[in-house]
Amino acid sequence: MGRLDGKIVVLTAAAQGIGRAAAETFAKEGATVIATDIQMEKLKELEALGVDCRKLDVTDSAMVLEFAASIPRLDILFNCAGFVFNGTILDTEEKDWDFSMDLNVKSMYRICRAFLPKMITHNSGNIINMSSVASSIKGVPNRFVYGTTKAAVIGLTKALAADFVGNHIRVNCVCPGTVDTPSLQGRIQAQPDPEQARKDFVARQKLGRLCTAQEVANLLLFLASDESEYITGQQFIIDGGWSL
Repeated sequence: MGRLDGKIVVLTAAAQGIGRAAAETFAKEGATVIATDIQMEKLKELEALGVDCRKLDVTDSAMVLEFAASIPRLDILFNCAGFVFNGTILDTEEKDWDFSMDLNVKSMYRICRAFLPKMITHNSGNIINMSSVASSIKGVPNRFVYGTTKAAVIGLTKALAADFVGNHIRVNCVCPGTVDTPSLQGRIQAQPDPEQARKDFVARQKLGRLCTAQEVANLLLFLASDESEYITGQQFIIDGGWSL
């Protein structure tokens, strides 16, 4: 018996990192997983686990609506798509602000608005949003627009939870610290001294190491399962004590 037997899960940004770890974990726990991304070559590696892989650009409203229309019902929605822009407000042009807001926040608006009517019809649902410790939880240098968007995700999560608790729809968000993912590795390699950059990332972790994508997926599994059925409107910090 899997912890998600009989559940239908839709998730975004599943080709790599936390999204991929979540898709693999959900599938292994018995869920019917519909995984989306724009990186189809990488995403299709999940088909070996029986995952239904679909191309989806979460910044394309028409594509989101078409995708949602193709899925009659779902139990769990995991919004994972996001982008980390590096810099202060003085480094952030309007185009950077607009892109980050669109991908990190408005995409969740699009997806949730498209799928909520299906959950309301079935009088049940479970939405999990990806936020971050770099948000209203902790101010992080050079994460101006990223931290702003992730604070917005926390607010979006609580607002949705309040509006739809009467429909037995739970909404929570996960707030990781520094997770060892391809996204992080890309940012490290983009630094003038990648080796020192990695050491600096590790040095700020109070447990002395980076979080793994699987550790975040384990928390996501708890929130996706019936074990957390009395929890809604909450933010779950998984940061190894970084925010202490």
